[in-house]
Amino acid sequence: MTLTEVLPFLAGIAVLVALTIVILRIAEVGLGWLPVVAILRAVVQLTLVALLLAGALNAWWSVAAFIGLMLTTASVTSLRRARALPRGPLGAVLGVVIGTLVTIGLVLVLGLVDLRFERVIAIAGIVSGNSMTVATLSMRRFASDLRSGWGEVEAWLALGAPPRRANRRLRQTAVREALLPNLDQTKNTGLVTLPGAFVGALFAGAPPLEAAQFQIVVLAAIMLAGAITAVVATQFASGVALKPVEVEQ
Repeated sequence: MTLTEVLPFLAGIAVLVALTIVILRIAEVGLGWLPVVAILRAVVQLTLVALLLAGALNAWWSVAAFIGLMLTTASVTSLRRARALPRGPLGAVLGVVIGTLVTIGLVLVLGLVDLRFERVIAIAGIVSGNSMTVATLSMRRFASDLRSGWGEVEAWLALGAPPRRANRRLRQTAVREALLPNLDQTKNTGLVTLPGAFVGALFAGAPPLEAAQFQIVVLAAIMLAGAITAVVATQFASGVALKPVEVEQ
C-alpha cells in the first residue's frame, strides 16, 4: 500500500475508534482509553505478523516458535483477568495451553488441514485467541458467581463437601456461559454471520467449497478448544475454598 492509500485507511479507523470512545464515555462504562490501546497494539502486531508471513516463517521451527509466542501472549492476557481467584491465573494458563495444543494436535493428526505454514499458523492463531477469550469469560463469571453465591458454597463446606463439590453449580454455569457465544455463532454460521476464516479463504482465491471446509474445521476446533479450556481452567481454580477478591482489571 502506498502512503496515499494508508492515510485514508488510518483516518477511517481513527473515526471508528473515536466513536467507540465517545459511546462508552457517554454510557460511563469506565474503560477509559483501552479501545485506543487495543487498536494501536493490533495495528503494530498485525503489521509485524504480515511481515513475518511474507518471508520469515519459512521453516517449521519458526512456525512452532511463532505459535509459542501466540500461546504466551494469550496466557498472559488470561491470567491477568483471572487474578480474582486464588488459583485463577495458573488455571487460566493451563486451560489456554492445554486446550490450544490438544486441539491443534488433533487437527493435524487427523489431517483436517494441509500441512502448509500459513494454514497451520492461521488455525493456531484462531484457536489460541478463542481459548484466551473463553478462559477470560469463564474465570470472570466463576469469580463473580462465587462472590454472589458464597453463602451456597459455605453451606456445602459446612456439610463437609470438598471445594469442587461446593462450587460445582457455579462452575458449571461459568463454563456454559463462556461457551454459548461461540456455540451460537457456530449454529448460525452462513445465515447470520460469514466467519473470518471463510471470507479470508475466499479473498485468497480458494474455491467456495474449500473455504467452507476450512471454516468448518475452524469452528469444530474452536468448540473443542473452548470446552477444554473452560473446564480445565475452572476445575483447577475450584480446588480451594477461598472467597474471590475484587481485582482492578
